[in-house]
Amino acid sequence: MYCAIIAYCLVALIGNRLKVDRSIYEILQILSISLLDKTTVKEVLTKYDYKNVKELKNKQLIISGF
Repeated sequence: MYCAIIAYCLVALIGNRLKVDRSIYEILQILSISLLDKTTVKEVLTKYDYKNVKELKNKQLIISGF
């Protein structure tokens, strides 16, 4: 439980310091999509324009058998 609260607070702090005009939910979704990406967090949250995060999540590779 504490890990989730700490992660939520860290994401809120990152969003505030980078001055991102997205909700914390959107930031968490974008970070979960780009988890293995080698770009910086600042570039992922500010440079790219994610209009609909739910559409992007559906484009992930689905591995059969898992």
